[in-house]
Amino acid sequence: MEDAEYVGMTGLTRVISSGYDSPTTIVSKSGDVFRRCYKEADVIISKGQGNLEGLIGEHDRRIFFLLMVKCDVIAEYLGVERGSYVVYNSFIAKSEKSK
Repeated sequence: MEDAEYVGMTGLTRVISSGYDSPTTIVSKSGDVFRRCYKEADVIISKGQGNLEGLIGEHDRRIFFLLMVKCDVIAEYLGVERGSYVVYNSFIAKSEKSK
């Protein structure tokens, strides 16, 4: 929340906490407000490698992950170099691999 306030995001849109004190997002452990907003969202922008690690198993075409790849495991999973900046959606990635 501090980062959102620092960059002025809270003045542009509603920013909520997941309600789960962790460096990742786990929908089943998140608060009611977060789960309702998550369920109703048309698009979900997930920032950071930690959130990728928590949400990748959701297999949800609405999620777009924005992150810097910080470890070899995630770099290998995404097929990029460690240190790369990535926008990743598992459904788009799957369709690209099948071409």
